Amino acid sequence: MRKIGILFIGLSLLLSACKMTVSLSGGNVDPRAKTVSIATFPNNSTLINPTLSQDFTTALKNMVQSQTPLTIVNGGRADYVIEGEIVNYTVSPVAIQGNDKAAMNRLTITVNVRFTDTFDDEKSFEQMFSRYADYASTASFSSVEGSLVTTINEALTDDIFNKAFVNW
Repeated sequence: MRKIGILFIGLSLLLSACKMTVSLSGGNVDPRAKTVSIATFPNNSTLINPTLSQDFTTALKNMVQSQTPLTIVNGGRADYVIEGEIVNYTVSPVAIQGNDKAAMNRLTITVNVRFTDTFDDEKSFEQMFSRYADYASTASFSSVEGSLVTTINEALTDDIFNKAFVNW
């Protein structure tokens, strides 16, 4: 029994002396990469939310900053470049009832993203990403818009991050 105790203490000391890192994001960042440039995504849709451009860009920067060791740089040369534009911001009825009245409405946001990997051009891409959230037609859009945009931005930034850094 004493040998097991000594072995356990020795193993504990050995493991505590080692530095272990675990990545839960599953990101695949080239070890040579140090920087990323994320340009502001202008809102080019016909329906304009005045804060959407800044809210989306900030959400994307926060995602990249929290899930990678990369430093965000403004302009100039970066190892990775993410840019694009918001191309669709629409509200449409869904779940039409028998009286031709919608029980639910849907906010849809679509962004066009260009991702450049300066180390491996095959990982670079241009792609549209679209997500939506539904809300009761009895609610006023202005009262739910902020929470819907936050929810959609989280889903969009997850999709973009996964495509750029997780290779899904």
